Amino acid sequence: MDSFEINKIVAAILLVGLLIIGIGKISNLIFHVEKPKKPGYVVEVEQKSNASVSVETTVEEKVDIAALLAMGDIATGEKVFKKCAACHSIVKGGKNNIGPALYNVVNRQVGIVSDYKYSKALSGYGKSWTFEELNGYLIKPAKWIKGTKMAFAGLRKEKDRASVILYLNKNSDEPLPLP
Repeated sequence: MDSFEINKIVAAILLVGLLIIGIGKISNLIFHVEKPKKPGYVVEVEQKSNASVSVETTVEEKVDIAALLAMGDIATGEKVFKKCAACHSIVKGGKNNIGPALYNVVNRQVGIVSDYKYSKALSGYGKSWTFEELNGYLIKPAKWIKGTKMAFAGLRKEKDRASVILYLNKNSDEPLPLP
């Protein structure tokens, strides 16, 4: 097949495409339909009150931490923590990486590692890393503490969160007793 025949084939394909587009434009001009200014019927939507929304969020925040921690185990926590190890160290005397060192993190005040520059949200949070705080933070850090610079997506599975919390508790000079 020579180049002249290829040119004829390409030209035919382009002509068909132009005809389809042109017919569409011409039909829009001939059969122009204006939308009505007032809809034929009104759809009414019932809006929820803020009281019901706040009740739902309160229910979500109440977690039986003892039952949650019973789901986890330290070996799984060590495996899941490998996601965290890209930014955090867990060894005693470990240095800060992208994130602060997490040895002795359980029951430590939030944002107090002296040689790490925390975001304003974390340094001014004013709470301690309890089991409940860690659980909430590990679900989705940016949602739990607005303004944190931690870009981790979070751990959705309860067993994974519980296991990581147990692993963090184990990596401490004085691990807390489980509830």
